[in-house]
Amino acid sequence: MHDIITAIILGLVEGATEFLPVSSTGHLILAGHALGFVGPRADAFEIIIQLGAILAVVWLYRGLLWRVARGAVTVAESRRFVVVLFVAFLPAAIVGLLTHHWITAHLFTPPVVIGALIAGGVAILAIERLRPAPRFETVMQIGYRTALWIGLAQLCSLIPGVSRSGATIMGALVVGVARPAAAEFSFLLAIPVMVAATGLELWENRQLLAGSDALIFAIGFAVAFASALVVVRWLVRFVSHRSFEVFAWYRIGFGLALVALLATGWSWTK
Repeated sequence: MHDIITAIILGLVEGATEFLPVSSTGHLILAGHALGFVGPRADAFEIIIQLGAILAVVWLYRGLLWRVARGAVTVAESRRFVVVLFVAFLPAAIVGLLTHHWITAHLFTPPVVIGALIAGGVAILAIERLRPAPRFETVMQIGYRTALWIGLAQLCSLIPGVSRSGATIMGALVVGVARPAAAEFSFLLAIPVMVAATGLELWENRQLLAGSDALIFAIGFAVAFASALVVVRWLVRFVSHRSFEVFAWYRIGFGLALVALLATGWSWTK
């Protein structure tokens, strides 16, 4: 029963934080410690629930994805959008593949994650105050140069604690993408990025997958899928009327809370 409750809670954490600019990594580490669920088995579980969160985006945007896929060869706009997504995907794909093992070995440390959480919060506050007026109101208006900039901004998310969605959304705002379009482009870009990253992790950690864990993995997957559906829908509505500043203050507060935890002797492990 404890494992089932753990799977539900961590599935909720993954689904709720993966697409918000708050860093799912820090939240999963903290929640895993609180529940006593750490180590190789927990690492394998995280990979599976990330797949649930990805599937939620695929389901929500299935209409757009189907239209783009169907028209990728014959419709110029669809073909262009596929290339735009590929341009945004490429920087993180190349750098991530080359640095994945080094990052895993050296950057999953308290100073890096906490520093990234707080610095990311400060960056969001600055960008919200200094960003230019929006020039692109929909994702289909985003061009190659803008996509490349967003892809380069996504490189920051290779640092644990930065938040992939935070990096791409803020990067989009800097070059004049409206908030709702920035969020939607971040969600769509997450599909190839997270599929590639999760696929790599799944292959490298395949020996950690055990049939005895099938039930809790399935529960975590389903909960992450359902909670991500709710969060993605909510976030698009939220940013249509409000800024991302609330997430900035949350990141700063969360980072300081982790500092306080470490000061009490809390042991950090990935």
